[in-house]
Amino acid sequence: MKLYYDLHIHSGLSPCADKTMTPHNIAAMAKLKGLDVIAVTDHQSCGNCAAVMAVSARMDGPTVLPGLEIESAEEIHLLCLMPDLTAASWIEKQVRDHLPDRPNRPEIFGEQLLFDENDHVIGRESCLLLQPCTLDCLSLALLVADQGGVLIPAHVDRDAYSMLQTLGTIPADYPTRWLEYADPESTRFLVARMPQLRHFMPLYNSDAHRLGSISEKIHALNVTDPLAIFSALRP
Repeated sequence: MKLYYDLHIHSGLSPCADKTMTPHNIAAMAKLKGLDVIAVTDHQSCGNCAAVMAVSARMDGPTVLPGLEIESAEEIHLLCLMPDLTAASWIEKQVRDHLPDRPNRPEIFGEQLLFDENDHVIGRESCLLLQPCTLDCLSLALLVADQGGVLIPAHVDRDAYSMLQTLGTIPADYPTRWLEYADPESTRFLVARMPQLRHFMPLYNSDAHRLGSISEKIHALNVTDPLAIFSALRP
């Protein structure tokens, strides 16, 4: 069974995302594009996951996995996918307990909007989410795995905030079989330059900050159901 996916989508809670990235708009666009499963992964927070999950279920849209995009102490972005909201909220708390108490400045970084199921703004996150926590990559991976989730190095084909750009390699003790890329072309380019990357499986996500950037029905995982994704993605 093939499930078409996009497992890295930002909502308006991420200050760098377009404010049209509301729960209804995300779910509707993903359904329109024919996706079977998506994940909402805002910076350092899962605050809008519940609303997107509820909206997508109501419109018989794709399954929505809760998650976060965590920035580690090394300033590396990591794609965190969790099996349920309880686990996602627990991980968010660990991250937030290790996040500097630095207020957001909307006029510089953008607003951090919390939505309800009707796309109404019900709050604004006051702590700046675009900053690293003080937990390192390996510590975060172990915390996430303990809760049944996965923590995959994000957009390794980029020049900023990627594990390859920051560390120059994927450490041997980092527990992953998968790396996130933008597309197969960038995968081929990197693997040609760094043959050791052949040992990892590619995961292709949009990292969408705007509605039109959400993935088309192109990339699929061969799994029996959405929760089986975790078995497929674990080390």
